[in-house]
Amino acid sequence: MEIQESSEEIIQRHKKEKKDLQGKIQALKKSATKGDKKKKKEVSEEIAHLENELEKKHEDELLSLQSSKTNANVAQVTDELNNVNIDTDDEVPGLTQHRITKAQRRRDKKASQLKQRELGIAEQQIENLHGVRNIEIQELKKILKARNLMVHEIPSDGNCLYCAIEHQLKILDGPTAPNLNELRTMTSDFLREHSVDFLPYLSHPDTGEMLTEQQFQEYCDQVANTPAWGGQVELKALSHILHCCIEVIQSTSPPVIIGEEYLSNGHKLILIYHRHMYGLGEHYNSVKPYEDKEDTEFSERGTADDASL
Repeated sequence: MEIQESSEEIIQRHKKEKKDLQGKIQALKKSATKGDKKKKKEVSEEIAHLENELEKKHEDELLSLQSSKTNANVAQVTDELNNVNIDTDDEVPGLTQHRITKAQRRRDKKASQLKQRELGIAEQQIENLHGVRNIEIQELKKILKARNLMVHEIPSDGNCLYCAIEHQLKILDGPTAPNLNELRTMTSDFLREHSVDFLPYLSHPDTGEMLTEQQFQEYCDQVANTPAWGGQVELKALSHILHCCIEVIQSTSPPVIIGEEYLSNGHKLILIYHRHMYGLGEHYNSVKPYEDKEDTEFSERGTADDASL
C-alpha cells in the first residue's frame, strides 16, 4: 500500500529537489568548457530539460494535492509554483544568444530572489497553520495586551527592522521622522565610521570568519542600497544614531534593551521580535496602542523576514 505524503512533507521534498537541481545545474555549467560550442549547446539543452521536468513534476503533484484538499493556501502555492523559474543567473559563455548587461543581470537576480521568497512564504503558510508560530503569536499578544499594546504588522520584504523603527519614530515625531531609505543610509554611514566597534561582530555567512575590510564595505553598501535584513548590529547603530533606547519584546525571553544609556532621554522605541514566523527567517513588527478588537488577520496570515537577533 502506497504511503500518502502530507502537504508539509510534499513541500519539504520540493524544496530539497529544487536545491539538488541547483547543484546539478552548477556542475553542468562547469563542464561546459570555453570554446566547445557543441558541449555548451548540450549543457544548455540539458539544463532546460531538467528545469522543465522538475517544474512539471511539482505542478502535477500540487494539482493533485489541491484536488484532495480545500485549503486555500494550497491553491495559492500551486499558483505560485506555476511561475517559478530555477535561478540560473550564473552565465556560461556561449549559452546565451544575446549579451546581457551586468545591471540587467543584477535586476533579474533580484527579481528572481523576490519571486523565490514569495513562493517560500506561500509554502510556509501550509507548514505553519499550527505549531510554534501560532503559539508564539498568542504569547506575544498576551504580553502586549498586559502593556496596553498590540501588534502593528510590518511587511515581510527584507526591510522589516527599518520599517518598524520608522513606524515607532512617526508615533513620537510625526511626519518629520526619517523614512526607510534615510534610516538605511544613516545606519550604513554610522557602521563605516565606527567599523572598529562593529566589525568584530560580523562574520561571513559561508565561512564564519570575521569580515575583511572589503567585505565589510560591501556589507555597508548592502545595508544602504538593498533590502538586506537587519539585526542586533543595526539596532545598536540605530540606537546611537537616534539617541534613544530600543526595547525588543520576545515571546519566551525577557525583553532585550538596546541603548540603555539613552533611557533618561524619555523616548523608547518598542519592537517585537518573532523567531518562528516562517522557516525563511525571523521578523520584526512594531506596536501600537491596544484597541479592543480581535487581531485575527495577524494571527491567520503572519509575516516573515529576516533578522537574527
